[in-house]
Amino acid sequence: MAATEFAPKHLLAAATAVATIATLGSLYLSLGLGLIPCELCWYQRILMYPLVVILGVSTLESRVEAFKMVLPLSVLGLGVAAYHSYIQLVPDFTAGCSFGPGATGCTSVQFKVAVFTVPNLSLIAFILITGLVAVAAVRR
Repeated sequence: MAATEFAPKHLLAAATAVATIATLGSLYLSLGLGLIPCELCWYQRILMYPLVVILGVSTLESRVEAFKMVLPLSVLGLGVAAYHSYIQLVPDFTAGCSFGPGATGCTSVQFKVAVFTVPNLSLIAFILITGLVAVAAVRR
């Protein structure tokens, strides 16, 4: 194995780290900062949270076959996050959505990290997870 190549287990570990950081970040935004997630944010959370457990167990047990469970969740999450990022860029595309009492629309930007909104960060996380797990599956 060349110095630039990573074993599938290392790729799964990296994907686990990304999913864990994304999950902890979303929990901090809602529980720590009191931001209310919109409906699309909830869908992204529903697709991200199980990835921490699936990828974590797969990493510990060196089960690259987990890609069969991970990729459907991560690709679907990637699609939702891409759509959410798009409607924030083009707010006239939709009237927005809301979820629960006091929720803001999906097109509103409640929080930014540098130039990235929360949906942009989610999109990056899903892209990384999908890519890392796909490469691990190919190298198995």
